[in-house]
Amino acid sequence: MNEGVPSRGGVRLYRETTDTLILESTTAKGSEQMDERTVTDPQAGTDDQVRLRRHGDQLHEAIHRACLDELAEHGYDRLTMDRVAARARTGKATLYRRWPNKVELVISTLRHVVPRFAPPPDVGDLREELLVLFRAMADELGGPTGVACSGLIVEVVRNPELGELLDRQVMDPLVPPTIEVFRRAVVRGELSPAALTPRVASVGSDLLLQHFLLHGTSAPEPVLVELVDQVVLPMLRGLAGSPGGNG
Repeated sequence: MNEGVPSRGGVRLYRETTDTLILESTTAKGSEQMDERTVTDPQAGTDDQVRLRRHGDQLHEAIHRACLDELAEHGYDRLTMDRVAARARTGKATLYRRWPNKVELVISTLRHVVPRFAPPPDVGDLREELLVLFRAMADELGGPTGVACSGLIVEVVRNPELGELLDRQVMDPLVPPTIEVFRRAVVRGELSPAALTPRVASVGSDLLLQHFLLHGTSAPEPVLVELVDQVVLPMLRGLAGSPGGNG
């Protein structure tokens, strides 16, 4: 039973059970004290009832968002489970039931927030399709995900083991749609099947990320065009067996 416990000011608080976030208050010596799992709603007046019930996906969404915000504001090094729990307005025990440490939590968060890019429409034009993909990634890097990831990448430089873990468990989101774009070009006879590898397909996203890290902003349109025309397309055409290549 989730029985409400009235507190001063008429605010009703509830206890957390399993995947449901519930609020709890304790009273000591006539003054209200909150335990570490207690949260309040800043939008609620003192005479309002506050009841936040968050199940499964909704609770995970709040935790992942809190983790992402902490990464953006404080970086990986200063991120703690306590900070994430407080920002998500849940209990630390709730986090530890799902993720044994902050590394696992960060990996889960990145899997959750990394965009899933769909292949662009098949217009029969390799260059145009690559530009569509690069624009989509540049837009993403210009948002909250890019800000959080920039702090994380600094930590990867300091902690190679973290980088290896991310490489194994968080896939470059631009690789699958890029391979599909390459496959279409292979079918049309524009490219060699040698292009159909994750390493080749990741060159564009690696360059976009490098620009973001060096300049602090996502690549603008002229840079996207340069990357496609001066780097990616010449590389693809130079692969062994490509039409017009050296093989």
